[in-house]
Amino acid sequence: MKPVRLPASATRALPRWALLALGLLYILPGLIGRDPWKNIDATSFGIMWTMAHGTLLDWFQPNVIGLGLPAESPLTYWLGAASIKLFGGLLGDALASQISIVCFFLLGSLSIWYTTYLLGRRTEAQPLQLAFGGQPEPRDFGRTLADGAFLIYLGFLGLLLHSHESNPQTLQISLLAYAMYVATRLFGATKAIPEPQWRHAAGFGFVLGLMILTRGWLLPLAIWLGLLVLAAVRERKLLFWLGGISLPIALLIGAAWMFATRAIVPDAAAQLDTWMSWNLYQVNWPSLHSLGYFFKYGVWFAWPAWPFAIWAVYAWREQRSALHISLPIAFFLPLTILTLINVHSDDGMLLPLLPPLAILAAFGLPTMKRGAINAVDWFSVMTLTTSAAFIWVGWIAKETGWPAQIAKNAYKLAPGFQPGFSPIAFVIAVLATLSWIVLVHWRISRRPSVLWRAVVLSSGGVILCWLLLMTLWLPWINYGKSYAGVAVQIAANMPPVKQCVDSNVGPAQRASFAYFGHVKFAETENMRCDFLLLQDSIADDDTQRQQLQQYPGRWRMLWEGRRPSDRDERFRLYRRMN
Repeated sequence: MKPVRLPASATRALPRWALLALGLLYILPGLIGRDPWKNIDATSFGIMWTMAHGTLLDWFQPNVIGLGLPAESPLTYWLGAASIKLFGGLLGDALASQISIVCFFLLGSLSIWYTTYLLGRRTEAQPLQLAFGGQPEPRDFGRTLADGAFLIYLGFLGLLLHSHESNPQTLQISLLAYAMYVATRLFGATKAIPEPQWRHAAGFGFVLGLMILTRGWLLPLAIWLGLLVLAAVRERKLLFWLGGISLPIALLIGAAWMFATRAIVPDAAAQLDTWMSWNLYQVNWPSLHSLGYFFKYGVWFAWPAWPFAIWAVYAWREQRSALHISLPIAFFLPLTILTLINVHSDDGMLLPLLPPLAILAAFGLPTMKRGAINAVDWFSVMTLTTSAAFIWVGWIAKETGWPAQIAKNAYKLAPGFQPGFSPIAFVIAVLATLSWIVLVHWRISRRPSVLWRAVVLSSGGVILCWLLLMTLWLPWINYGKSYAGVAVQIAANMPPVKQCVDSNVGPAQRASFAYFGHVKFAETENMRCDFLLLQDSIADDDTQRQQLQQYPGRWRMLWEGRRPSDRDERFRLYRRMN
């Protein structure tokens, strides 16, 4: 027997304008008014910027001003470079590159919404017929579930920072969500498609091919194998579509990129070997460490979806072969295995689990007990309201000096930071806080019966905290994570006409110094430069002497500096004396 019994009043959908507003409030803060941040964000921007202002060779050989990164797949950087070329003159290159992030988010969130909508309209997903009628229509039920999946996706704690970074993983999970949508069409999600058609199999293969160009072949292979098992269990005739159409198209796209790379890049064989080795290096045997990492970080990373997802599997256990349960599981299980055999302890490897979890959790909403829903709501209200209050108190201390201890801690983490009051940011933060108070009051006083009530506070609270951070605290965060200040200091100690600089700095620093300080780095190892920029650790002075020995000649130090918030990293600028 189906576990769902609902009246039509429980399937009131959110207005489209409300969904659009929530999406914009989620994705736009954190993209506007900041520099590319250290490590992954700045490195990705550096590759995009190099492509946009470089030659065709740079588009097929990912690098940051001559520093090769052969393990990187190119698609994310192609799209970011295209954004810089189209909008860089109007918005500036750094902000223009963020347009691609907005597009990735739209692709992922819309794919999750439409996938859930199609699955929710299926006959086996519908609630039981009520004795005197009044059950929801399939279209209304599907749309309400889709709204719930969208809210869950916005509420993921682990997605929040990653979705605002220029990172291949951001595009990867969006393509994964779109692959779920195409797979839903392939397996026949609506009566409008009585049987699978070749175009859906071709579309699925096309998405897998794009995923190969985004972050390697391991994840698309895992997805393809998961659907292959689902087809063998559910509809064996789909094995032909997946094996005879989807797989060849995916391989053809990957092969086309490799062929073009071999034709354009001089040392293409070494680059592709490195790329292949990077993919293979991700695979290892599962260990207690990887299992512990999965549960330790997955608990908060996938909140608030995992309680609803677990309940959905339990509640629909008698209909576990239904597509709205079996399809997300067919994606989730191979991705979980891929996470457990990954040698890296990085929370980014948990990102691909989020789209199938969001969709699966949406089908747990209609069956979740009222007490459990209230418990999740109260946890969200208490935790996120406390977090928002702490953000406000910290900002007041940073601006006014009271409470003194909090203000001292804030400036200790960012020495030299000069606060500045922004009326626009303050008004936005106040309006967001008032909206949160109204939302909590509406949820507690009205106790609405709509399905998405269980996650609206979790999503709204996450958006509130992020919005407060990206308005009240953005200058402080940007001061600590950006290399722009260091780049300006380096530029001030060099001649107005930029000369060649040899260096050992990493890709993130190289990108930031070239963009903000117009430092002209050596693009080949054979270039003889009159300036040398070294990166080392303050705690190890012996490293300085060892580094200088690698660069023949006599050098005179012109400048030494670092980011004020970094107590370990140090930069030294030298000039050749002979």
